[in-house]
Amino acid sequence: MTSTLSTRFSRLVAVAGLALLPVNALAADATQPALPYKLEKTIPLGDGERWDYVTYASGRAYVAHGDHVSVVDLAKGAVIGEIGTMPGGTHGIGISGADGVGFTDDGKAGVAVAFDLQSLKVLKQIPAAPDADGIVFDPVSRHIFVIEGDSGTISVIDPKTRSSIATIKIGAALEAGVVDGKGKLFVDGAANHDIVAIDTATNAVTAHFAMPGCVGPHGIAVDAENDRIFATCANKVMVVVNAKDGTNIATLPIGGYNDGAVFDPARKLALSANGDGTLTVVAEKDADHFAIAATVPTALSARTIAIDPASGRLYLPAADIAKIDPPAQPGGRPHVSFVPHSFRLLVFAPTP
Repeated sequence: MTSTLSTRFSRLVAVAGLALLPVNALAADATQPALPYKLEKTIPLGDGERWDYVTYASGRAYVAHGDHVSVVDLAKGAVIGEIGTMPGGTHGIGISGADGVGFTDDGKAGVAVAFDLQSLKVLKQIPAAPDADGIVFDPVSRHIFVIEGDSGTISVIDPKTRSSIATIKIGAALEAGVVDGKGKLFVDGAANHDIVAIDTATNAVTAHFAMPGCVGPHGIAVDAENDRIFATCANKVMVVVNAKDGTNIATLPIGGYNDGAVFDPARKLALSANGDGTLTVVAEKDADHFAIAATVPTALSARTIAIDPASGRLYLPAADIAKIDPPAQPGGRPHVSFVPHSFRLLVFAPTP
């Protein structure tokens, strides 16, 4: 979600008319009955700036933005500390609670950064590869996987020793990843429009699942019980894939500029966070049947997401766009300015 994220977000904000429209003009009809989520609270995060992943763990939300990570105590509804700084920009966050350590990255420097969960102090920088980006903790191997998007590699880190123990070479650009809790890591193949399946015990690539209907997979989620993967794509579709054999089971329409996805195992819902100001809610009727349940208004730019699987609450960072300057050079990215102090964490709670 680094260089490819910047490109995607630039496409969003480059459409000035879209970027400056009121949220309700972009979202689904706010009067539709029985929306499955409601905005419960908004937590200020400071100045608006580039942001990326948000991760939920043990009552906290970790939000990577700018050159640091903000740590939010969700019960208090407030930021309780910052991790950083990482001059090359932070992107992913992975938490190993049993080891008392978390990991983020400096994408430009190509390093993973270990930090103490109590003091939030940086403990160590671990060499990875350029474009260190998404970070996933696997509870089976108890390893951290750092996805290096443009490099097409994945660094495997042992949280106990805080050292790299393996490098998985994919050979093509990657995006987000998710684990199923049963020993498999699934990673969006950004370049090849596929899903890369990895055995977390051996660090071996076991399969490439093609997704012909998906252009540029961004978000990824998994229903471990039913072995279903949900990939959200730049062409505004969610593709449901059989995690065992790669069969594409369903393709559903979602909002635009999506960048994150989660699965609620209790409610059997797959959710796509869309930068156009919507949350697409997909209901899993059974392992082979899926349907759009609702489109929930969120906020323009709210494109990444985390979930508390116990409560079903959703966490989406967003900021208000103040100004869009054209690229300094042809083919470059527009420069986006945000409204001061508009960066915030939206907390959505499931409705009864």
